[in-house]
Amino acid sequence: MPDQVLELAGVTVLVCDPAGPPVTTAQDALDLIGAAFLGAEVVAVPASRLGEDFFSLGTGFAGEVMQKFVNYRLRLAVLGDISRHLAASSALRALVHESNRAEHVWFLPDLDALKARLTART
Repeated sequence: MPDQVLELAGVTVLVCDPAGPPVTTAQDALDLIGAAFLGAEVVAVPASRLGEDFFSLGTGFAGEVMQKFVNYRLRLAVLGDISRHLAASSALRALVHESNRAEHVWFLPDLDALKARLTART
């Protein structure tokens, strides 16, 4: 499945292909942001496309990626099972908890959960 632009709960979402290129550098994140400029308000990235550095908070990569999305006024939804990463890091658990309470970055299990989140916000 190639990347798709979908409307979920009245919000335009760029849904990234799980088989797409990995997001392992700041430029990879900017490439997603650039793709979203076709009109998307949210970029839904499969967790499987995020490199290990994203989930290891000591690298600073997650913060860098999240900040880029905030700077460009786009929301980021990380979709998929990240339980392995959560089990290994209380700091990541705290980040996910706080992010999911806010508006800009969400960690969700799937597209249905994203749709539900967007429906609740509209």
